[in-house]
Amino acid sequence: SAKSYGVGLMDHIVIPMDFEWDYNKEILNISKHNVSFSQAKQAFRDDLRIIADNHIKGKSEKRYYCYGAVNGNIMTVRFTLQNNRVRIIGAAYWRKGRKIYESRKQH
Repeated sequence: SAKSYGVGLMDHIVIPMDFEWDYNKEILNISKHNVSFSQAKQAFRDDLRIIADNHIKGKSEKRYYCYGAVNGNIMTVRFTLQNNRVRIIGAAYWRKGRKIYESRKQH
């Protein structure tokens, strides 16, 4: 289950469909993970997406994960909510995110 991966599911949270990000972070993300933040937005459009709490001690802002299908693979997007917008922090295709997504679909 998702709990075994240390994430708390947030099914009740309302996610706005307005996005923003830091251009320099996107460039770093593309070079590191080969994923643009424009691509990452697509994960939020997956009807089966999962939103989970990202428990990071010491961070002042709440951060979240979105696990969603993009081009046939499961993408993990790290984000925060600011001014009624999704601010994308990072995105990649991670096995852990795929496992969380697939374990949720089985229930």
